[in-house]
Amino acid sequence: MEQELKNALRVIEKGGTILYPTDTIWGIGGDATKAKVIDKIYAIKNRAESKNMIVLLADFDQLKHYASEIPPIAEDLIKMIERPLTIIYNGAKNIAPNLIASDGTIAIRIVNHTFCRTLIQRMGKPLISTSANLSGSPSPLFFGQIPEHIKKSVDYIVNLDQHLKAEHKASTIIKLEKSGIYTVIRE
Repeated sequence: MEQELKNALRVIEKGGTILYPTDTIWGIGGDATKAKVIDKIYAIKNRAESKNMIVLLADFDQLKHYASEIPPIAEDLIKMIERPLTIIYNGAKNIAPNLIASDGTIAIRIVNHTFCRTLIQRMGKPLISTSANLSGSPSPLFFGQIPEHIKKSVDYIVNLDQHLKAEHKASTIIKLEKSGIYTVIRE
């Protein structure tokens, strides 16, 4: 894993994109603070810029750097819900402007995957994460289902967990208001 971390970090630091395993499905990612990286990922996926992507963080303490409105219930929800949980927060900040939704929100997940967490810690920045598929197509449930176009379009493919056939699901997504009230966007 150490060599894969070094390889991925080298590509990301140069503004490149990676294809990598997560605690949910395989993702396309890069530095979430660089607008050009986000543009490249939208192009790889043939995705409209109006469709937002998720940002991954290594731990809850990083959250205050990227969202200005963090309701106290957020940490409890992350701990209580068994599936990976993405929360849409108000007051996005310190990330690429083209990742921020028109209403000023940002979707963030505290990742529970050793490779991802370690990579984010070493980057010192958030990692963009979007499913490894063309927009409108089903999300691949394991590496073997990722379209060749995606594999050829990224700058680096992380050589971990490619042999696993376990089917994973995308994260649950909720929109969390300052009051603590939330709406389920995707189960």
